[in-house]
Amino acid sequence: MKCIYCGYPESKVIDSRSGEDGTTIRRRRECLKCAKRFTTYEKVESVPLIVIKKDGSRQPFRREKIIDGLVRACEKRPVSLKQIEDLTNEIESKFYNSFEREIPSEKIGESVMEKLKTLDEVAYVRFASVYRQFKDVNTFIKEIEKLISDSKK
Repeated sequence: MKCIYCGYPESKVIDSRSGEDGTTIRRRRECLKCAKRFTTYEKVESVPLIVIKKDGSRQPFRREKIIDGLVRACEKRPVSLKQIEDLTNEIESKFYNSFEREIPSEKIGESVMEKLKTLDEVAYVRFASVYRQFKDVNTFIKEIEKLISDSKK
């Protein structure tokens, strides 16, 4: 680390502590040339996820959108907010841990439905009806029949 006083490129770490928020490391350093001390902060660089919408436009990933959709789908169902947050965390982690930085919205929607199917089948059908834009009752029936056949397997 370059000294802020004399510009010498070498310093030694005297003390390291976790930052107040737990996402940074505070390091107290001493220049090996002038012996002056200074503080540096290290923070993990996070690369934002970009969502590619159906129309080709791009926007930053927002977990709140997933939570909002899940809350609406799970309304009046025995699904707690903690379960919704846990499901959202799993989905978010999946995409942050992948090597992709641009994710099609379809992948996110399919991941939500995959997780929701195991959490609550009624909420799954509600979410799927909006996400897949069901046009009529027959589409609902087909999705429910598919859900029933999947649960028998």
